[in-house]
Amino acid sequence: MTDVQHLAKLANLSPTPSLIQPLQSGVQTTLDYAKILGSVDVSHVGVTNEITGLINVLREDQIDQSRTFTQAQALQNAPKSHNGFFMVDAILE
Repeated sequence: MTDVQHLAKLANLSPTPSLIQPLQSGVQTTLDYAKILGSVDVSHVGVTNEITGLINVLREDQIDQSRTFTQAQALQNAPKSHNGFFMVDAILE
């Protein structure tokens, strides 16, 4: 089994025989490059989980009462509602 056929099987694809040969050279080039990268000595490089130096800015969640709706206001333009909830047509059979 070629690398392309193996990858196609893993991806649940069924390439035609005419596609396998052109893809094989590209896959082989990628695998060869991965081998080169695997041989690079990175023992002096520390673990890195981000490289930008940015930090996440967090704030407390606050409710802006001037932008909230009552339940009645939220439902006033709803085509259908029931017991305070929006009603929508089923989309699954």
